[in-house]
Amino acid sequence: MQNGLYVALSAQVALEKRLNTIADNVANASTVGFRATGVKFEDVVSGLGQQSVSFTSPGDTYLSTQHGAMRETGNPFDFAIRGDAWFGIETPAGVVMTRDGRFSMTSEGQLVTVEGHPVLDAGGAPMQLDPRAGPPTAGTDGSLRQDGRLVGAIGLYEFNPGTNFVRYGNSGIIPPTAPEPVVDRMDAGIVQNFVEESNVNPIKEMTKLIMVQRAFENTAALMRQTEASFSDAIKTLGSR
Repeated sequence: MQNGLYVALSAQVALEKRLNTIADNVANASTVGFRATGVKFEDVVSGLGQQSVSFTSPGDTYLSTQHGAMRETGNPFDFAIRGDAWFGIETPAGVVMTRDGRFSMTSEGQLVTVEGHPVLDAGGAPMQLDPRAGPPTAGTDGSLRQDGRLVGAIGLYEFNPGTNFVRYGNSGIIPPTAPEPVVDRMDAGIVQNFVEESNVNPIKEMTKLIMVQRAFENTAALMRQTEASFSDAIKTLGSR
């Protein structure tokens, strides 16, 4: 009977993590460059043979690889990535990967994010533009030109976020290992005057949220019934 409580408790822990993950996805459905979080669970078996009990693991989070839709903005400092690559930005937490390409140029000519973090080139150095030459023109490979003169190239990187990855802000991911620059790849590039929308499907996520809430309530009701049965058994055995 106690095993039943432990199984139900493990299910509630897993459901709570799933609930929090879905809620975070829904909250970031309008966040530029956001990649949805998924959770995968495994059965954990305790004991052998007929005495074995199957529990649910707490779950490991993973990052969705589905691309978000591209939205045209007309802003020459907005960039969207085509293909499987990431922008690199310099933050207090170190180098962070992001798909949010809403950039701007400071009065000193540095290319920065909306939070003011420097955007990196392929060599890992902050991008420096000519503040007197106006907005740049971007090539599909990320190269930037001002007045027809090549001034640098926005770095594109690839990395493996792995399971239980760590976010930085809403759309940033802290890479577990050093990211690798993307070079000479025809399937990855940059589109100017566009940004990538969140890849979250709000309707699908809300449906999942309702299902998880109902499962959580059913598990809680099962735990209450098991506790009541356990209490009745104690009373019966104690009266003998």
